[in-house]
Amino acid sequence: MITIKAVLQNKYSILEATDGEQGLKKTLEESPDLVLLDISLPEMDGFTVVRKIKENKETRHIPVIALTARVMKGDREKTIEAGCDDYIAKPIEPEKVLETIVKMLGEGENHA
Repeated sequence: MITIKAVLQNKYSILEATDGEQGLKKTLEESPDLVLLDISLPEMDGFTVVRKIKENKETRHIPVIALTARVMKGDREKTIEAGCDDYIAKPIEPEKVLETIVKMLGEGENHA
């Protein structure tokens, strides 16, 4: 299985977090250009993380893309309603991930 780091390697600067609380803290402190967010996280789930990102006036502009194994009927809608700007089902397709990132960041911009 290909990892997200392997897909993004040499294309973008990456900040990593091991759980939801750490991810939220890094997002609030670093204000990245984009957040790739797993929904099933320890400590604080992705739904809570994205709500807190979007509630904060300093970070609400940051696009959040959910990467999730939750693919049952209604899961995509629930994820978007929680505040995510897009949704990618696992297992991920590298081309789809890169295409979605480019779309969210704007065509032709260099964010390396």
